[in-house]
Amino acid sequence: MQTLELPEPTPDEKQQSQKLVEVIKQDIIEAGGWIDFERYMQLALYSPGLGYYSGGAQKFGEQGDFITSPEVSSLFAQTLSNPVSKLIEKIPDTNIIEFGAGSGKLAADLLRALQKKAKLPEKYFIIELSAELQQRQKDTIRQLVPDLLTHVQWLTKLPESRVNAIVIANEVMDAMPVKRFRVKNKNIEKLGVEIKGQQLELSYREADENLTKKVDALGINRNEYAYVSELNEHIKPWIKSITQCIEKGAIYLIDYGYPRSEYYSEERHMGTFLGYYRHRSIDAPLWYPGLQDLTAFIDFTEVAEAATENGFDVDGFTSQGNFLLNSGLSEVVENTATSSEIERLQIVQQMKTLSLLGEMGERFKVIGLSKGLEENVPGFEFRDFRYRL
Repeated sequence: MQTLELPEPTPDEKQQSQKLVEVIKQDIIEAGGWIDFERYMQLALYSPGLGYYSGGAQKFGEQGDFITSPEVSSLFAQTLSNPVSKLIEKIPDTNIIEFGAGSGKLAADLLRALQKKAKLPEKYFIIELSAELQQRQKDTIRQLVPDLLTHVQWLTKLPESRVNAIVIANEVMDAMPVKRFRVKNKNIEKLGVEIKGQQLELSYREADENLTKKVDALGINRNEYAYVSELNEHIKPWIKSITQCIEKGAIYLIDYGYPRSEYYSEERHMGTFLGYYRHRSIDAPLWYPGLQDLTAFIDFTEVAEAATENGFDVDGFTSQGNFLLNSGLSEVVENTATSSEIERLQIVQQMKTLSLLGEMGERFKVIGLSKGLEENVPGFEFRDFRYRL
């Protein structure tokens, strides 16, 4: 699927993309003429100063390429503050660690809501590699909650020593580079990128033994006439690094994805990979590298396995809509002061976008993990779908 009538990038955007193309070409040449898709995605998203997440262009909100739940409405953070404040009561000297803070909107709204409850954490850590995004986050927090800016500390990696913490990661895992593969004529092939006529071009090669074993373990029928999907090998190491950092605490991971049985079902034989540019989806990953977001859905069974392998409990798994309703979204909406009927209708529409079927409420899932807690993390009291994992 390639969306037609994409907005034309500006001359400056095209120039920046071409610089990234030259970096990718050099990487291909040094690799012997071909790189696998995972490597291409890493370069396209994270090449210093040129990649999508490190190149400086606005990614979030109406003027960007996609809108996250915190950008849709402050209702998201206000509701999230309910289970987070309960955990702050139970976990001594706890901190909040946020990955992928985007524009800083979630951090600002969550800190403001926790301040009203008199439940501020010891420290609010933001893990952010991009200097440009760090500055954007600081500007947002300074604008929305200037008195809480000193409460926030930016890091490029997790704290060295173990801490008590509540970890929040909203739309982080989907930005991890993935391997892409296909089953064709009963063989497994991996997708990569080469240079043809001075242009980047996608091409398949025979999968190595390691990838073949991993794909076979997914239960995909090799007799399928055609099957294309992806594999994220970064989830387990990432989860492991987080769990090793936490002495006592909880983790909320929010992203779009499925349990493994649904992810690799025969019905989903075209995979989940897509690009996004100016709120349009693109199935053309080589289109202006560095200007489009590249993303794939999450195998939440992989997340659950990583948690249990590293001594964490899986306390809940449900849709974002169920999680927000369990966490008091309706009450937050009722208690939100409005000055006009139009404003009230806007609030109701935001609630629907965040929570309803067919909107973000069903597309996004939430998984709750914990260590050292006597009770499950809040937010999964009704319609907990752990049995699907």
